[in-house]
Amino acid sequence: MSDLTGPAPTCHPDQVDDASPGGMLDLAYRLSRPLLFSLGADRAHELMLRTLSFAPWFWGALAAARPDESLQREAFGLPFAGPVGLAAGLDKDGVAIPFWGKIGFGFVEIGTVTAHAQPGNEKPRLFRVVEDGALVNRAGFNNAGSAALAERLRRLRDRGAWPDVPVGVNVGKSKVTPLEDASADYATSLERLCGLADYFTVNVSSPNTPGLRELQERSALEELLPVCVGAAGGTPVLLKLAPDLEDEAIAEAVELSLEAGIAGIVATNTTLSREGLSRDPHEAGGMSGRPLWPLARRKIGVVLEAAAGRLPVIGVGGIHTALQVRELLDAGCVAVQLYTALVFEGPGLPARIHRDLSRSGQEQIRKP
Repeated sequence: MSDLTGPAPTCHPDQVDDASPGGMLDLAYRLSRPLLFSLGADRAHELMLRTLSFAPWFWGALAAARPDESLQREAFGLPFAGPVGLAAGLDKDGVAIPFWGKIGFGFVEIGTVTAHAQPGNEKPRLFRVVEDGALVNRAGFNNAGSAALAERLRRLRDRGAWPDVPVGVNVGKSKVTPLEDASADYATSLERLCGLADYFTVNVSSPNTPGLRELQERSALEELLPVCVGAAGGTPVLLKLAPDLEDEAIAEAVELSLEAGIAGIVATNTTLSREGLSRDPHEAGGMSGRPLWPLARRKIGVVLEAAAGRLPVIGVGGIHTALQVRELLDAGCVAVQLYTALVFEGPGLPARIHRDLSRSGQEQIRKP
């Protein structure tokens, strides 16, 4: 693959090495992508998840990729097989967990899940900007609820179908729950899922649930974070922050996380900004994908500076190349996550990035 000292490598569906790990799966994706992209983004997402949920082990076997051992690392007491993980939002109800664990991710995060089952916002709510490799979404935490997810995770564990990489659950506030009752709402989900997930991420940063981002304010975090840590029963709890926060608010959230016993920070979520888009779809919601990278990279730097090595940081936002991953790891991130790039570049992407990292001497990166 590409030399990381050169231009940022990009693999499009018409540039797939069919003999590589994930190559067969990428070939299938390359052939099906025109059909998928002829559908609305919501419909394509639902069709993809429904297909994977029927036989996740079969589809995963087409890739059977695992990061090189040199890329293993530990974060908040968990063994990550590699530094590239799946971000929350793609598989909200965890219907394809075995699949994600097979295609080369070093760890997986499902959700966002809420205490109450909810349909999310009215469709259409997911929009592609193909020329920019970007998505705009206003999904609104559509999910079957944390009780249903707990039962699914329990069945996976009982069947011995749990993947051999850590699986985290991203938890949010139910839309029907008033902000003043948010702590109890989060605690309900965490208590239901306690002992079933490898870690939790407290999501207070989605722009698509009214008022949710107000929970990033100091008074709200002071109440919410200790409750979440207590409800998790010893399972590591991370906090996910928005890229639209002011730098001072980010630094304050990091300090409050340290005081509350939060195990790490995930930075960042989607942005309300449309900067970098060549074409604005003029739809409400959070933007993800390549145009998010400059803003996310700067805010990740703010988080790293505030954490000063005291908390692990997972970098998220516009990542689609091994060059970007290396930059974040060298800056101090313990790991990264991606989602939108997978939509545009295919399911072989995590294996390709990990292979690029390994071939470019990533074993020399300082491990946390």
